[in-house]
Amino acid sequence: MDLCAVHAKNLFHTNSFCHRPISSHLGRTRVFEITVSRRKPYSKVGYRPFVVSATGKKNHGNSSSSGNEERSIPEGDGTRGNNSSDGNKSENNSEKCHHTNLDWREFRAKLYRDELKEISDADMHNQGGTLPNSKPLGTQWAHPIPVPEAGCVLVATEKLDGIRTFERTVILLLRSGTRHHQGGPFGIVINRPLHKKIKHLKPTNHDLLTTFSDCSLHFGGPLEASMVLLKTEEKMKLPGFEEVIPGLCFGSRNSLDDAAGLVKKGILKPHDFRFFVGYAGWQLDQLRDEIESDYWYVAACSSSLLCGALSDPSESLWEEILQLMGGHYSKLSRKPKQDM
Repeated sequence: MDLCAVHAKNLFHTNSFCHRPISSHLGRTRVFEITVSRRKPYSKVGYRPFVVSATGKKNHGNSSSSGNEERSIPEGDGTRGNNSSDGNKSENNSEKCHHTNLDWREFRAKLYRDELKEISDADMHNQGGTLPNSKPLGTQWAHPIPVPEAGCVLVATEKLDGIRTFERTVILLLRSGTRHHQGGPFGIVINRPLHKKIKHLKPTNHDLLTTFSDCSLHFGGPLEASMVLLKTEEKMKLPGFEEVIPGLCFGSRNSLDDAAGLVKKGILKPHDFRFFVGYAGWQLDQLRDEIESDYWYVAACSSSLLCGALSDPSESLWEEILQLMGGHYSKLSRKPKQDM
């Protein structure tokens, strides 16, 4: 069983957007900046989508650990650099980074919810001039976003009904893509359990055959090569694995030795890992064309929702996400499959 992975890199496309930045200081060393962008309404749903981008900046001159270099495939243990010479400072900065990532995703989800509430109030001719009082989001949420990003999901529309490979699938996008010929968007189907275990494939890799032999297998997509997902504590940083959203990482065959060692030490458990056979990939323009042609809905989901789906994989995740997105998405989740 051949395992491979790619480096996740967020890619926001905000050309022609009007930006409204909001910034706040997180302690002495970081600035948390959120930029809200609005554009013209979608004719189908009648509300105004927006993009929220977040950046964390250090006051000293060190560059970000992710950098601007393009690393398609992580190799060995050095998939994430450490710019700090002080271990405690590095750990503290890592913790802040994780919380910052979590905060901006939840912040965007809250803005989206308040936007819908504001429009709903306006439609009922009940404009008070201010946004409604905020309420907690909860741990299970999903909402549409205008462009793909690493960590988002692609939800198959009814146009893919009858195409067995992709009908009613949910794809977790691990990479949003670049113009490079080997840097297209890349992800895995997360709602297609195969009801088989690794030992049924009789792998030649020793760790797969022993430590992970009872781990479940999942269909990841039609292209050859496989991926492994790992659920972790949000503050945990592991060699050989890349974070795609807080609490969820992915890795390659090169990371299996380290992973097996962590399992043997009791730091991780075999059931923290999910193994996927195959993956889904596109050229950058190809995925954009498919989205514009209404083959996919693009959505952001809470970490809790995605990690829960990996703990108890089910094809019902497709319906659950659409229902959480609300509106016409919720209606689609109740429609029978189209006859093809």
